[in-house]
Amino acid sequence: MAYLIALCLFAVAAWYWLDSARARELATGIARTLCQRHGIQFLDETVTLRRTGLRWTANGLRIRRLFTVDYSIGDMGRRQGYVLLIGTRVEAMDLGLPKQDEEAAARSGSTAPEQQTAKVIRFPRRPGD
Repeated sequence: MAYLIALCLFAVAAWYWLDSARARELATGIARTLCQRHGIQFLDETVTLRRTGLRWTANGLRIRRLFTVDYSIGDMGRRQGYVLLIGTRVEAMDLGLPKQDEEAAARSGSTAPEQQTAKVIRFPRRPGD
């Protein structure tokens, strides 16, 4: 009997791990598309799981996951946005771009490909350097 309980716990843990990996891949793809749409740099090419919970939906109980996204506009440093998933459905996503930054990001979307894919943050020089 103890083996059956251990096997069930192992199966549940494996399912949760695989479901979490699938949700993370989905959130990464959404974040990449969102950054490309706004013409900004998607830093580290990954998302970070910040919060997990349960939520009742019309289809039953689902896992709710909040992923944060790191991005950069031009060479202005690191900013954060989020992607909120319920199961595999997108509940909300936002990069927190103010209106003027959205317009600037849309205008600067024609940067060179090597600048868009670079994983190095260039910091502005200090006056007098």
